[in-house]
Amino acid sequence: MYSAPSLLAILPFPQIDPIAFSIGPVAVHWYGLAYVAGILLGWLYAKRMVARADLWPGGVSPMAPEKLDDFLVWVAGGIVLGGRIGYILFYDLGSVIANPIRAVEIWNGGMSFHGGLIGTTIAMIWFARRNGVPVWSLFDTVAAVVPFGLFFGRIANFVNGELWGRISDVPWAMVFPTGGPFARHPSQLYEAALEGIVLFLVLRIMTHQVKALRQPGVVAGTFVCGYALSRIVVEFFREPDPQLGYLAFGWLTMGMVLSLPMLLVGLWAVWRARRATPVL
Repeated sequence: MYSAPSLLAILPFPQIDPIAFSIGPVAVHWYGLAYVAGILLGWLYAKRMVARADLWPGGVSPMAPEKLDDFLVWVAGGIVLGGRIGYILFYDLGSVIANPIRAVEIWNGGMSFHGGLIGTTIAMIWFARRNGVPVWSLFDTVAAVVPFGLFFGRIANFVNGELWGRISDVPWAMVFPTGGPFARHPSQLYEAALEGIVLFLVLRIMTHQVKALRQPGVVAGTFVCGYALSRIVVEFFREPDPQLGYLAFGWLTMGMVLSLPMLLVGLWAVWRARRATPVL
């Protein structure tokens, strides 16, 4: 049973305005800036990777860096459309059926990473086929840069005081403005650390030290596994979405259910890549 923590064990939640700045009547939110920062930094990092021919199979880059300029629009569309549609289907379908206008009310809902992943995957396959780019190498390129977006997105969740964790008495627990009077895990920061920093470092070692890009699919598979494991771990500390709650056993959440197939797909991708291509 939960017992209220000592006041000395509670860190104050930093009151940061969700609006970064305003230009006349237009308010620019930190959440939107997080998407922009993640996409732009990922784009710059990806261009540096594809410019390094020595990282790729046979010492030949799978595409010219300029190709990624065109791809930027495709991936942005896949993230936004897939993320929103995924959130509706996985987390808010009943409310949208009852009131279809909610589908476009982003301020009344959110974005689903799993939906964004599906949308981005469709965009990657379509772009690769139209531009003669090896699809698995494109998967690897994008997978290596996704942690940028995950890190900034989770920081924006923290700034907004949303997607907070379960009630806790750990010394770093916080009372979130929308989380009631109880101290909670700052689970957004756990996700930023695992999905953003740790996963980026793992993938960086694989791409630049292990030279895993020479086996197309290994980096993408590792990312999918790494995200799935990170998400499952953090779900034990994160409060489930109120409209869904726990699905079973008093701990199983939708985030876990959606991440388990990802883990299997990631393992399959690594297995397939290591069988299909030798290290060159």
